[in-house]
Amino acid sequence: MPRVTTKGQVTIPKDVREELGIESGDEVIFEPTESGYEIRKEAPTASDGSDPFEKYRGRAAGEETMPERMRRLRGEYPRETDLSETEDADA
Repeated sequence: MPRVTTKGQVTIPKDVREELGIESGDEVIFEPTESGYEIRKEAPTASDGSDPFEKYRGRAAGEETMPERMRRLRGEYPRETDLSETEDADA
């Protein structure tokens, strides 16, 4: 049985964390109920209460693989090459 530390901290048992999907750094909330309190995992929020990941939700459209997309976003792909310059340099 977990005990409360002098700082008011308690370790949530591993099986409970797994069942609730709680990971390191997650926020939890203690909701009062008629029989005591209920612990729930909260969705991540910014200081203004918004979800900081909302703008990133969804699925990217297109046929690119993730490595191809990353090369394109980094400006590495697709590279325009002029074969005539390469051929001139080899001559």
